[in-house]
Amino acid sequence: MTMRVLDGILRGAAAGSRAALESLLTRSSVGVAVWDTHLRCAWVNETLAHLDGIPAAQRLGRPPSQALSGDADVLETVMGEVLAGGTPVIGREYPVPTAEGEGREPGLSVSFFRLDDDDGAALGVCSLVKEVTGPQWADERLARLSKACTRIGTTLDVMRTAQELADFTVPFLADYATVDLTEAIRLGEEPLARLGPMGGRIPVFRRAGLASIHPGVPESLWDRGQVVYVASTSPFTQVLTSGLSLIEPVLGNCPSLWFDLDPTRAEKIREHGMHSLMVVPMHARGVILGVAVFVRTDNPEPFQEDDLLLAEELVARAALSLDNASRYTRERTTALALQQSLLPRRVTGGSALDVVTRYLPADAEEGVGGDWYDVIALPGARTALVVGDVVGHGVQTAAAMGRLRMAVQTLADLDLAPGELLTHLNNVVSRLADEESGDMGPHASPLGATCLYAVYDPVTRTCTMARAGHPPPAILLPDGSVTVPDVPAGTPLGLATLPYEATEIQLPEKSVISLFTDGLIEDRHRDIDAGMDRLTTALAQPGVSLDDLSSAMIDILPADTPSDDVTLVLARTRSLNPAQTAVWDLAADPAAVSTARTMAVGQLASWGLQKLATSTELIVSELVTNAILHATGPIRLRLIRHRVLVCEVVDHSSIAPHLRRAHINDESGRGLFLVAQLARRWGTRHLPDGKLVWAEQTLPTGV
Repeated sequence: MTMRVLDGILRGAAAGSRAALESLLTRSSVGVAVWDTHLRCAWVNETLAHLDGIPAAQRLGRPPSQALSGDADVLETVMGEVLAGGTPVIGREYPVPTAEGEGREPGLSVSFFRLDDDDGAALGVCSLVKEVTGPQWADERLARLSKACTRIGTTLDVMRTAQELADFTVPFLADYATVDLTEAIRLGEEPLARLGPMGGRIPVFRRAGLASIHPGVPESLWDRGQVVYVASTSPFTQVLTSGLSLIEPVLGNCPSLWFDLDPTRAEKIREHGMHSLMVVPMHARGVILGVAVFVRTDNPEPFQEDDLLLAEELVARAALSLDNASRYTRERTTALALQQSLLPRRVTGGSALDVVTRYLPADAEEGVGGDWYDVIALPGARTALVVGDVVGHGVQTAAAMGRLRMAVQTLADLDLAPGELLTHLNNVVSRLADEESGDMGPHASPLGATCLYAVYDPVTRTCTMARAGHPPPAILLPDGSVTVPDVPAGTPLGLATLPYEATEIQLPEKSVISLFTDGLIEDRHRDIDAGMDRLTTALAQPGVSLDDLSSAMIDILPADTPSDDVTLVLARTRSLNPAQTAVWDLAADPAAVSTARTMAVGQLASWGLQKLATSTELIVSELVTNAILHATGPIRLRLIRHRVLVCEVVDHSSIAPHLRRAHINDESGRGLFLVAQLARRWGTRHLPDGKLVWAEQTLPTGV
């Protein structure tokens, strides 16, 4: 058969040409082999032995699976297809293993074509083999790295990035791969240093990614997220200490036999036939984030230096993505924690309102925003509702939000009217912006914010509101209609030069006031008016519980993860029973003090609050006396009984009283000091035509 094949190759050549052709085949730099119709090696030149290390004597008479190196079974299949169909195969690359320690040639490229006689009958197959040049392998490596850029680090999630690295390297580089991270990237609540040794091993990593050619990854001792324990002397701790990659082409040949110190891991190595190992550190900004481990089991080729080079390049790119993801995660976690700590943990509307709040932080792409809300109890059974939004995202924005919320609480404690409060808040924002511009110079970004401040009075059922560049409120009336009050928009905080205007509206009992931030109604693809229409439609559900109503309004969001923070405050109004208040108009005459005391004590008796009669008599006496002495015009006394007892005295003077300590020889100045001792708290609220001085007392237990 051999002579028949060779005769077919050389037939028809002249005598001199036959010798030249034989010389060409024998001495060519291309490895040439001839295979018969049974795919047995019939002839081979010496060049092929130099290329793949297999002597000619070990090839002749044998099939490709035994006569070729590398992917021999695959090559035999390809050769059979060429023999059957006659279509040549050009430039198929395959790797070539070499002896340990010799390194590895970049690879070989083989072409197959069928040999036919003069009648077109198949005589066999000829294979031509040549070395794959360095640039070709470099192009392949670049292609792999280019593909890795689109497959690794697609999100800012640490666990997903680690898993993407493991998935990408299996099976083309390794049969089994893991990505284990150090405390430089915190994955668990408990620091690893606080975890004790286990079975002679120490906790060093947490597993973030793993992949295998075998379903279920049976090679792994730990699942993703679990703590990884290693022997104190092992390739993993060695890599952490040195910061250099480690390669063991043949496991077990290392003199230290490190896995004998880790019997559980050694059992896995033997069970799954792990024979070659690479451990590559993950560096970022001078810190080792973890290690990537690559193992071969079914692939018989040991890892070589070019494998390590490719692995290091892949890991370096993944480490950069991991570092970015980790830094983002830390900042987002910090901002969320800061924001949550600065937002009210529990809200109550007191006697005035039933309140439900909802807050949804922004999605992972945008980061935490600057939304805030508050529900503040005010004197006289009133309640303030606040919703605001600081422009921007991140920790700095969350911190600015906290400062503004504290400022609003302080201003609310002064019992300022809504428009006046926003004017003072605008000054605070302007001052903060000036401070930041001074610290950061020309790189400072202006601090901007919006806010809506509303005060509801359950005695008069009025709601007074003002806004600074914030979306207007929407109000659901008991009949099911929804109205958007015409509240002057005002300019955003920090930009205003004129005072803010307030609007007062009368609300039926059981109306629902809806305050929200722009994240609930804004959509990048739609007009904001469309968002308001969706909101009012969702709000138009009378009789529904506030929890269900808030869920319905959140459902109008166009996406599950909003691009901006979403804050929603729903407040259903109550009104005090007229029997819970008592009002008297008094003349500015000293004789009216006695009358006021008598009427107040009588009212307390009708309410069953005789225990407060003495203290209330003194408070009324002092407040009415001050109004008579220091103010003009008629005086009004009002008592309100709700969760506390409130005593209010209204006069027409704009001068607020001040608490002071009277000297031992002073004949006056002790009245307010006495009020402060008897009342739980007291204060002053300015009115358009005067002022209101109030004092609160705690109701007796059981009343």
